[in-house]
Amino acid sequence: MDAKIGNFFESVGNFFTGGDQIPWCDSDIVKGCEREVAEVEKGSSDELKSECIMRLSWALVHSKRPEDVQRGIAMLEASLGGSNSPLQMREKMYLLAVGYYRSGDYARSRQLVERCLEIAPDWRQASTLKKSIEDKITKDGVIGIGIAATAVTAVGLLAGGIAAALSRKK
Repeated sequence: MDAKIGNFFESVGNFFTGGDQIPWCDSDIVKGCEREVAEVEKGSSDELKSECIMRLSWALVHSKRPEDVQRGIAMLEASLGGSNSPLQMREKMYLLAVGYYRSGDYARSRQLVERCLEIAPDWRQASTLKKSIEDKITKDGVIGIGIAATAVTAVGLLAGGIAAALSRKK
């Protein structure tokens, strides 16, 4: 019973804090990946360069810094056309979906993650991201409805107060 109550409060907390299951990446990891990419540029194989760039892209879209996320999105979009294998294309689309999710473009993120799930319907990471996107859209919609309802209520109370004040003056 205590576990159920704990799960309930955790889910309520996640609802209001926007908690999700997508990992974050700190700036030290981003810097390490940037150094790695700079080192492999000096004559390494194309395959190794591609792997290092994918790691850097992963780190950027998972960063807490919005400018890193935007850099990751730009890198992934630029490299999307050069993907040879369906697996590589799927990975890049997933990372793009994470980047758009982190930047608040939930519609674009959902579109990309759904394309990933068309390629690999049982992919748990993509399914988890899709659920996070849908939860965020639902939460934002509920908060928007709450704000609108509060505004309508406030306007109604103000109008009622003015009407009552005017009726007392007569």
